[in-house]
Amino acid sequence: MRVLVVTAVPAERDAVLRGVRSETAAGAEAEVSVPGGRTLHRVVRPPLTVDALAAGVGPAAAAAATATALTAAELGHAPYGLVVSAGIGGGFAPTPLGRVVVSEAIIAADLGAETPDGFAAVTDLGFGTVEHLPPPALVRALAEATGAVRGTVLTVSTVTGSAGRAAELRRRHPGAVAEAMEGFGVAEAAAAHGVSGVPVLELRAVSNAVGPRDRAAWRIGEALDALAGAFRHLPPALATWKGPSR
Repeated sequence: MRVLVVTAVPAERDAVLRGVRSETAAGAEAEVSVPGGRTLHRVVRPPLTVDALAAGVGPAAAAAATATALTAAELGHAPYGLVVSAGIGGGFAPTPLGRVVVSEAIIAADLGAETPDGFAAVTDLGFGTVEHLPPPALVRALAEATGAVRGTVLTVSTVTGSAGRAAELRRRHPGAVAEAMEGFGVAEAAAAHGVSGVPVLELRAVSNAVGPRDRAAWRIGEALDALAGAFRHLPPALATWKGPSR
């Protein structure tokens, strides 16, 4: 299977690659240029090929880079069977720092309009979508392999920095376990690709608590190590998933 892993920044991409490399010593690596001046970092561990791409911060950058990589792969007659949005992110209590979370749903939490009655998602306004659902069997397999928390991962364009906004997000999304900035963009590009789309998943390691910003309490290094650890388990989890044979 060929898997595209999309992160925001190179440090996250490198953690993903570290995890994939550790699974087995056999295989090959390469760097592949794609349109837009980006570079895919490829790790081949038969029967798995993982292409990791640092796309930039936010859902727009993530969607553009993902769509470009998916199209380039299709034109090269080597399509992907899975797209993973990966990186670190904020965790909603009680998800502890350093814990890995895997998405049961990927939701655009701030895509909509403010109204006198509160926030209205674009779906409430009668158009668009705000949710993508990863394959449940793959979510279960990866959660079991990694010990990850399963739940909703929110995509926001503005990172939460107050207790009030954290509480509002939890009120609207009681199943939320984490927030980040790229997942929905990656999922939109994957869903729109080809005839029936490409399955998508979001995997995050918690570096900080969602709420008031306290950079002294962030555990970025610990979260990146946890992210690498999770990707060590990706090959066996995929082996149990009866997904697309692309």
